[in-house]
Amino acid sequence: MTTQNPQSEARRAQASPLFADLAGDAQVSFEFFPPKTPKMEETLWEAVKTLEPLGPRFVSVTYGAGGSTRERTHATVARIQRETSLAAAAHLTCVEASKTEIDQVAEEYWAAGVRHIVALRGDPPVAGAKFAAHPDGYENAAALVAGLKKLHPFEISVAAYPECHPDSPDATADIDNLKRKLDAGANRAITQFFFSPEAFFRFRDRVAAAGITAEIVPGILPVSNVAQTRKFAAMCGAGIPDWMGRLFDGLDDHPAARQLVAATVAAEMCRRLYAGDVRSFHFYTLNRAELSFAICHMLGLRAKVPAHEAAA
Repeated sequence: MTTQNPQSEARRAQASPLFADLAGDAQVSFEFFPPKTPKMEETLWEAVKTLEPLGPRFVSVTYGAGGSTRERTHATVARIQRETSLAAAAHLTCVEASKTEIDQVAEEYWAAGVRHIVALRGDPPVAGAKFAAHPDGYENAAALVAGLKKLHPFEISVAAYPECHPDSPDATADIDNLKRKLDAGANRAITQFFFSPEAFFRFRDRVAAAGITAEIVPGILPVSNVAQTRKFAAMCGAGIPDWMGRLFDGLDDHPAARQLVAATVAAEMCRRLYAGDVRSFHFYTLNRAELSFAICHMLGLRAKVPAHEAAA
């Protein structure tokens, strides 16, 4: 599939409002992280209930470095599965755990009714340290996918990196690794966040050229905290355009304005992805609903019931 032509996108933008009467045919999913405190639990649950009426394909819950949030992740996933209409997906990593321990966690998820796993190699518990597989563990995400498939017919999502994973020697090796994960039984790949539609389109072309036909879902991070985003980006190899940093300059003391700018930037990128035939989006919510909800609304999605009724 070819990349979107910049000239046709410019003509489209000039010919009509960017978000006028979109068909609402996009599919979305949302990512949350397990809360540490009762207050954070309340914030998370407000976000879940606000986004639930949009009818996402699934919502996922992250797993801390080294399995540091194992219990909280399980409790959050189980509660979403139990108390909402949402399909909950649990993140699972290879870090600092044996195959037996990881398999036990997966079995607990299956018993709780969870049928979707986001299978990741995972980050070392010490930032900046090099990944080392557990002596009795899964050596990488492809091995984890294969192991999970032996246990149960899980639906499995894996990670993809439009700008190359920092541990990969080059883009070709990175795509080869993605192919191994999909060949092991993964259903789709969700990308790390990026801030240029062209980065995704180029990656999509490289993936297709490698013979990969599985669904590649772009991961969207609406930026409201530039300093935090820079930290995230440094860990995963994502580039932040200079213009974006300058756009948020002077907004540290203006949170409402920062939210508006963040929504505008992310929504425009999603609109350009949509114009390039993307119909699935995965939002990294950081446990806040407003930005993701607004962008979904601009993409033509409408709540199946009013959000305030769903939260009542």
